[in-house]
Amino acid sequence: MDSNRRDSGVRIDKWLWAARFYRTRPFAQQALSNGKVQVQGSPAKASRIVRVGDEITLEKEGYYYCLTVVGLSEKRGPASEAVKLYCESEESIQQRIVTQVERKIANLGRTIPGPKPDKRQRRKIMEWKDEQSSADY
Repeated sequence: MDSNRRDSGVRIDKWLWAARFYRTRPFAQQALSNGKVQVQGSPAKASRIVRVGDEITLEKEGYYYCLTVVGLSEKRGPASEAVKLYCESEESIQQRIVTQVERKIANLGRTIPGPKPDKRQRRKIMEWKDEQSSADY
């Protein structure tokens, strides 16, 4: 990327995609249009230009990220390169850990349902329901 492009900035939807917060640009654009991403404290549109030093706050899957833009890129590269594009605040990391622990605690008593009934079991269920409905009359 040339130096003029780095000085001017990058569209936020491209940056979020390149930084690997969203799998595709349309997902990033949807998050932006739903107000899940803020730049410098105000909601951002997909065409918003981000520059080095901008603070981005985003909500994704119930987790909140508070980031500072450290690098710019329009191309999606490996995850090791994507991490170099931003710096996450320590309190953001701690808050995500707390949220993750709270979710685990909330799901402790949850039982996972068993497998679906197979064809034979479904037939037996249907027969039983037919017997129940005919017994009512």
